[in-house]
Amino acid sequence: MKIQYFDDTDTLYIEFRGEDVAETKNLDEDTLLDLDSRGNVCALTLEHASRRTDVHHLITEGIAA
Repeated sequence: MKIQYFDDTDTLYIEFRGEDVAETKNLDEDTLLDLDSRGNVCALTLEHASRRTDVHHLITEGIAA
């Protein structure tokens, strides 16, 4: 999983899996969902991220398997 924030465009990109994207769905005018050929979620893109999230305060937690 990879999280990237692009300050110049105020875009938050969260990649859940590194598969090839087969389809991108517009969830709303500022949210994109990338899917692979099997319909699995690959990534989520949030435009205007600093207004919609607390992007500058990131906490990561490990989950034990």
